[in-house]
Amino acid sequence: MDDTQDLVQIGENRFISKATVLSHLKTYNLYYEGQNLQLRHREEEEELIVEGLLNIFWGLRRPIRLQMQDDHERIRPPPSSTSWHSGCNLDSQGSPNSTDGQQTTQQSPPTVEVTPPESQPEDNGVAEEQTEEDSESSAQLLRTKSDAGVLRRGQRRSPSDQRKIRRHRFSINGHFYNHKTAVFTPAFGSVTNVRINSCMTTPQVLRVLLNKFKIENSPDDFALYLVHASGERVKLKRTDYPLVLRVIQGPCEQVCKVFLMEEDLGEEVTYDVAQYIKFEMPVLQSFITKLKEEEDREVQKLRRRYNYLRCIIEKQLSCLPEGATCM
Repeated sequence: MDDTQDLVQIGENRFISKATVLSHLKTYNLYYEGQNLQLRHREEEEELIVEGLLNIFWGLRRPIRLQMQDDHERIRPPPSSTSWHSGCNLDSQGSPNSTDGQQTTQQSPPTVEVTPPESQPEDNGVAEEQTEEDSESSAQLLRTKSDAGVLRRGQRRSPSDQRKIRRHRFSINGHFYNHKTAVFTPAFGSVTNVRINSCMTTPQVLRVLLNKFKIENSPDDFALYLVHASGERVKLKRTDYPLVLRVIQGPCEQVCKVFLMEEDLGEEVTYDVAQYIKFEMPVLQSFITKLKEEEDREVQKLRRRYNYLRCIIEKQLSCLPEGATCM
C-alpha cells in the first residue's frame, strides 16, 4: 500500500497525515456545533476531501470594482408611454390603434347609476346594497381595463421581481451594485464566507470569492494571509490549500483568521518580529537602547581581543633572528 494514500497535501511538497487532519477536523466541528460552519468530509479513491464554508476577512486598502451588471441579467428598455400591454384586453368600445380612445378611457371612466323606485321605500336598504355591489364591480372593471396600471407595472418592478434580481448578486455588508458606489473599499475586518473544498488551491478560492460578489478585479491582484492574534502574518502560497490549513490552525478566529489582502501591499510578519509589534513606542525605544548598548559592549570585547592577539604576534615576530623564516 502506498504511503501517500495516508497523507493529505497542504501545499507544494508538503503533506500531513490523514489521522492528524481528522483529529483537527473533529475539534473544528465540535467548536462550531449547531452552526453552518461545520465541515463535512468524505473519501474518494482513498483521498480525503473536506468541504464546507470558510470565513474570510476583508483586509483591503485599495477599492475594488464591481461588474456593471450580472452575466445573466437582461437589460430591458423602459416601456413607451404609447405602448399597450399585450396581456391586457382593453375596452372593446375603444379602438386599440387610437390614442384618443386610450385618453378617453383614462379621463372619463364609465359609471353605473342605480335609482331605487319611489313606490317601494321599504326596499331602500336592499337597493343601497345593490348600488354598493354595482359600484364595487364597476371599480374592479375599471382597474382591469384601465391601461394606467399597466404602464406603472411596466415602469416599476414588483417586490418579488426585485428579490429575484437580488438573488443573483450577493452583498458585501449589505452593499449591492450602485453606479455611485461601484468602486469602493470593504470595511476592514468585516467577514464573508465561501463554500470550498480541500482540493482547491489559493487561486481557486480567490476566484470563487470574486465571482460570488461579481468583482471585476483579477484574482492575481489578491492574496490570502493567515493572521494570528500575536501579530504573526503568513502569506499562503499559490500552491497551498487554504481549507486544510484553516483546519490545522484551529477553529477559534480570535487566535487565527484568514484575511484577503492585496498581493503587492500585504507583508509577512515573522513570529520573532510579531512579539514586539503590540508594545508601546517608549517600550520599543528602550529595547532599541538596550540592544545598542549590548552591541557596543560586544564590539569593545572584539576590539580588545584582536588588539591582544596583534600584540602577541608582533612580539613573536620581533624575537625572530633576521635571517630566519617562519615554517
